Amino acid sequence: MSEGIRCMWMRGGTSKGGYFIKDDLPADVAARDAFLLSMMGSPDPVQIDGMGGADPITSKIAVVSKSEREDADVDYLFLQAFVDQAIITDAQNCGNILAGVGPFAIERGLVEATDGETKVRIYMENTGQIAIATVQTPGGIVSYRGDSKIDGVPGTHAAVPLEFLDTAGSSCGALLPTGNMADTINGVECTLIDNGMPVVVLRAEDMGISGTETREELDANGELKAKLEAIRLRAGPMMNLGDVTEKSVPKMSMVSAPLAGGAISTRTFIPHRCHATIGVLGAVSVATAAILPGSPAADVAKVPEGGRKTLAVEHPTGEMSVVLELDKDGAPKSAALLRTARKLFDGTVFAL
Repeated sequence: MSEGIRCMWMRGGTSKGGYFIKDDLPADVAARDAFLLSMMGSPDPVQIDGMGGADPITSKIAVVSKSEREDADVDYLFLQAFVDQAIITDAQNCGNILAGVGPFAIERGLVEATDGETKVRIYMENTGQIAIATVQTPGGIVSYRGDSKIDGVPGTHAAVPLEFLDTAGSSCGALLPTGNMADTINGVECTLIDNGMPVVVLRAEDMGISGTETREELDANGELKAKLEAIRLRAGPMMNLGDVTEKSVPKMSMVSAPLAGGAISTRTFIPHRCHATIGVLGAVSVATAAILPGSPAADVAKVPEGGRKTLAVEHPTGEMSVVLELDKDGAPKSAALLRTARKLFDGTVFAL
């Protein structure tokens, strides 16, 4: 690949990575993954020989193509590059990187922009669901400048509202793959849930922490990480995910009472390192768990009344607000969030 491949590097939400047109990458999956690993500099803890930022949230990839579906404009495949392992996985979705897909699709000419704002219907290949991104396009040109701020990202940028449809059971086949509000694994009560992202939700206090610790403190807690991994490995088959030893799902989210006026506080491992924030779809799953009676999340959450609930999910560097629309039976039927994105560079990326 000495000639390189066309790539746009973007920040999507609180993540960062390379955005590619599908046809620009090798068609053979093994060759594609070898290129992407080399491009990222994986496996290496600091990814010194590649574009990766020594963190899972800066080692992400979006593969985008024009859709042949009547209900979508583009197809989006998310790929996670492991930092210190030679693994590229499509076992999960990413709602943060999703925030950049609409702008990227317009920039690359896959979607024609309209004056003011442009809605881009995105088919998420990883999970088989549709998301609708609203991109700011004054004069028919993508604009990244604006007044919207999201926690975990400095400054303000143009808003990219995201609406998710039919996300329940996206990877596990059901919102609650075991059919239970709570299951006990290794003596710890957990909710195994998938409303766009497979997540194991458990009380922070049951894991011997307060839930107020910093990311660095939790990453240094070897005993905690061993307990979380033991639960995760047992939860995987229960969630219809099979052996998750080398998978990046399910995520592990420890919850506690909110501290800053939100609905619930989180400390999330993705899956082996504590997230500086929380993933978009991970936040949707946690917020959903918070409204389920009998779940560990509901036990500590402060949930507003009404059939349309805005839940601020607190994380180590701020919060992410999730808007849940419920049906007449109280089950979630759609979720929406506000994200931002920014183009960082557009050019050619190389691998060995």
